[in-house]
Amino acid sequence: QLQLVESGGGLVEPGGSLRLSCAAPGFTLDVYQIGWFHQAPGKEREGVACISISGLSTDYLISVKDRFTISRDKDKNMVYLQMNSLRPADTGVYYCAAREYWGSADCEATYTTWGQGTQVTVSS
Repeated sequence: QLQLVESGGGLVEPGGSLRLSCAAPGFTLDVYQIGWFHQAPGKEREGVACISISGLSTDYLISVKDRFTISRDKDKNMVYLQMNSLRPADTGVYYCAAREYWGSADCEATYTTWGQGTQVTVSS
């Protein structure tokens, strides 16, 4: 059964950067559309960035569109979320999720496999 493992979270000052990684030990991510989802304290989880299987289609939450970049490295079997210009509102748990779908990236779709999440705290 596919399992996803996130890493790369931590404490960063406003304006700083972090890169989150999503791995799938023992499985290939090549047949999964991958999304990164953010759950702020006391709020519902929302999709922030998603990428198609080909990597040619991406979907971003408008509030992160010019600051975050999702990418996939098929050689390393990893998906990344580069987060720049971080704000306190970006604080929360970030989850990596997967769905078997060969079409365009869509963060509003239903994702079937979820990781445990990694904490990101943006604070001075």
